[in-house]
Amino acid sequence: MGKSMGGWRSLGLAWVCCLAWCGAAHAQQAPAPASSVEPAPIVEIPLTGARAAAPRVASNADAWGGVRQGNEPTLSDRVVGYRIDAELDAAHHSVKGSEQLTWRNRSDRAVDRIYLHLYLNAFQNEGSTFFTERSVLDAHGRGSDSVPGKGEWGWIDLKSVQQGNALLKWEFVHPDDGPGTDETVARVDLAEPVPAGGTLTLDIDFLSQLPRVISRTGWWGHFNLVAQWFPKIGVLELPGERGADQLQWNVHEFHYNSEFYADFGQYDVRLTVPSDYTVGAVGALQGPPEQGNGKSTYHFVQGDVHDFAWVAAKDFKTLESNWQGPGSPRVAVRVIYPAEYVASAQPVLKATLDSLDYFSRTLGPYPYRTVTAVVPPFNAEDAGGMEYPTFFTAEGHANIDPQTMDQWNIDFVTIHEFGHGYFYGILASNEFEEPMLDEGINEYWDERMLRDRNQRVLVPDSWLRRAGITPSADVFVTERATAGLSHPFDPLGQNSWDRYSNGSYGTVYARTATAMHDLEARFGRDVMERAMREYYQRWRFRHPSVADLRAVLIDVSGDARTVNRVFDQYVYGTARIDDRVASIVNQEVLPMAGSWVAHGERSERSADEVDDQVDERRAAWRKDHPGAGVNARGPYPWRGTVTVVREGAAVPQRLRVTFADGSREDVRWDDDRRWARFVFTRPTRVVSAELDPDQQILLDENKLNDSRAVKADPSASRRWTADAATLLQSFYALLGTL
Repeated sequence: MGKSMGGWRSLGLAWVCCLAWCGAAHAQQAPAPASSVEPAPIVEIPLTGARAAAPRVASNADAWGGVRQGNEPTLSDRVVGYRIDAELDAAHHSVKGSEQLTWRNRSDRAVDRIYLHLYLNAFQNEGSTFFTERSVLDAHGRGSDSVPGKGEWGWIDLKSVQQGNALLKWEFVHPDDGPGTDETVARVDLAEPVPAGGTLTLDIDFLSQLPRVISRTGWWGHFNLVAQWFPKIGVLELPGERGADQLQWNVHEFHYNSEFYADFGQYDVRLTVPSDYTVGAVGALQGPPEQGNGKSTYHFVQGDVHDFAWVAAKDFKTLESNWQGPGSPRVAVRVIYPAEYVASAQPVLKATLDSLDYFSRTLGPYPYRTVTAVVPPFNAEDAGGMEYPTFFTAEGHANIDPQTMDQWNIDFVTIHEFGHGYFYGILASNEFEEPMLDEGINEYWDERMLRDRNQRVLVPDSWLRRAGITPSADVFVTERATAGLSHPFDPLGQNSWDRYSNGSYGTVYARTATAMHDLEARFGRDVMERAMREYYQRWRFRHPSVADLRAVLIDVSGDARTVNRVFDQYVYGTARIDDRVASIVNQEVLPMAGSWVAHGERSERSADEVDDQVDERRAAWRKDHPGAGVNARGPYPWRGTVTVVREGAAVPQRLRVTFADGSREDVRWDDDRRWARFVFTRPTRVVSAELDPDQQILLDENKLNDSRAVKADPSASRRWTADAATLLQSFYALLGTL
């Protein structure tokens, strides 16, 4: 998923105070419980901290009910259920909803309060955590968004929350110490506690006002992407799950750079829209829509997912196909698109079908019966590049020019958003606290797919192309251009919001993909693929952590030293790499002056005597080898000394030394020395030295200083590829936010 990057806007004290008063008034005006029963004492279950990030301790083996063996009655251990009846007011872009929420208390203690995400309130005013963080992060970041205009804000109003016959109170809370004016998390005090192992049922009425398209939700014209739109319960984590050492509620505010985290469950949703609107949603449609009074009601059901989004748009068209692979059900594939982007429909469909095949083959079978891709219309580009279970939004182009990046863009975005269906959808990591597990690992697997298709990145709109030359770069080489390798401010395992800037958050994509590429280069592609397949099989439907990924990589590779080094340096740390060849010195190995003992006799040679001996031998050699070139072997051997320098973290390196006669020698540099000298005595001199000759260590911030030649060599220009990708940075930075 991408983010809209906003500009700096200050907020007056009076406005903040006004919003704070309104929030308090809202809490006070919530209906009082109708029950006369004295409420049970509040169960003090703490919230995860405002600085929560990637755990270092692996989850218990039985976390989230243990490994899913495939013979259980449901794919996931369903914790929640949502039955929602919703109607779209197309003229006002609002959704009136009635929701019955069921939630199972997995803990061993009674629960007297629960927490609801009200995500749409991030877009109701500038006092939200979302807009507050945007103003700060964009001061150091990459761009600016305008503030919604009048009639373009979005929000969600809780009309009532009822437990049985009791109307419940709620109030807004701020688990991450956000501004008091943020209203994206509500605490609901229950009339009756939910016993250990018991089930809670709440009936909720709400009204959601969609914003003008922002951060992958909202409306434009007759297009409505309805996402983050209903009251959604937080996650109660048990000790031993994702590093938790106690029972805790994991429920974060809607941050500027965060996404979502929720329990698996069952969604049963009925959507009423004008009959001339096209509808697509998470899950499978249950028969044809019901018709009446110019409206149509669509019924979608999907189990074993943790979110629900949908689209309703006028004058949109559909393209449909089917796919089935080993171990997967027959999958209905659907593309919904506007007329102006008809050229994109077939490419999006093909990329989706190809992704189903690749991800099912390399990670595990796709478990659902549907996948729907939506191409947003012109002027609603910010609705593109977003993912939900079985449902994602892609990118549209009016024309697909094979000589431009159009086709590559469509393929990349489609593959990326489909891939989220595995890493965000089925594995369901916590994107608030561990964005690298979704955005970063997904980016890595997407690039593997593109690499396996030999789909390189074209340099856009270059004069070379106009001259008939088509320059391109490897996808992983291009990826490193936006990885922030020279000065990483935040560890990859840092949470999504507590970061130096938008740019630092953006490096989660490229730096994770680059780090995983380099780990793959050390282990081999087969080992890495087996490890990722095991990660998927072990943690599907179970919310893994970074520590769980590390444990799987160690188990499969058998190399704890390498895995721990990578995680300590990049996931939990901010190490950088910059190894370089500092110098090459060649010395002819000549006779030496002085006093020597040979065969029991001491003799002495002066410097002049040595010089005369050398001259005589050289003359004799030239006579015997007429026409010998400067690179030929001579009468004396050569001692070449290559000095390498380490500016950053230690990483296993291979040094390739080439000699004048065309021979070469590879040596390993795998220790913690800040510099090292390697000496070679050979018949000819050293002409060049190169670290990482096979371009396996892409985390190295400067690949141009990896090699050195004694004399200028035009072949060195071939190394431009590793860093010429920086020419793509402006273009690729946009893709890096997807």
